[in-house]
Amino acid sequence: MSDRQLEEIGSYVKSHLPEWLAELAPERRPITITDPALLERIVRVEESLSHQRELMSQGFSAMEKRFEQVDKRFEAVDKRFEQVDKRFEEMREDMNARFEAVDQRFEQVDKRFEEMRVDMDARFRTTNRMIMAFFALVTVISAVVQIL
Repeated sequence: MSDRQLEEIGSYVKSHLPEWLAELAPERRPITITDPALLERIVRVEESLSHQRELMSQGFSAMEKRFEQVDKRFEAVDKRFEQVDKRFEEMREDMNARFEAVDQRFEQVDKRFEEMRVDMDARFRTTNRMIMAFFALVTVISAVVQIL
């Protein structure tokens, strides 16, 4: 293309550009500001927003560090709970062993009482037999004495 053709195209675009931009949706239209005070104010707002973004980023970093510290504390608490659980488990096992020992002792005592009961029954039977034999002997002797 020649320079002249490019100039004609440029002038055509310049003349029709405002119409084309007006046809665009409002959010896609370019903003043209000519007031220097307004431009300066926009620049200050953008700088403020940039500063706010940095502050938010720092705040998020600080919160992330705090969350990490809280996670570490929770891990420490979890370890303590695990230790407590371990102690309770050991205590439970110890108590079970003690109860089993007590149960065995009670079984031994029950056996002794049973042995003593059997022995006492035998003694009572023997004593009863001796008493009956004595009375039988006394009866026989008194019968012999009366006969004589």
